[in-house]
Amino acid sequence: MVQAYILIQTEVGKASAVAGVISGLPGVIQAEDVTGPYDVIVRAEADSVDDLGKMVVARIQQVEGITRTLTCPVVHL
Repeated sequence: MVQAYILIQTEVGKASAVAGVISGLPGVIQAEDVTGPYDVIVRAEADSVDDLGKMVVARIQQVEGITRTLTCPVVHL
C-alpha cells in the first residue's frame, strides 16, 4: 500500500467545493481545505505508485476548479 499527500491549488473561491468532491473519491482518506500556498490537502492511498499516479491524473486532476497538484508520497525512513 502506498500513501501520499496531494497538495492542490484551486481557482479563487473553489477550495471548499474541490475538497468536498475529492473527499468522495475512492482511495481518498481525507481532503481538507486549508490556507497558505495550497488550497486543499488530500491524504490518499493506492495499491502501488502506478495506481496512485493513475488516481491523481484520471480522477483528482479532473475535478473542476483545480489548477495544479503536487503529489508527495509518504516514505518510512
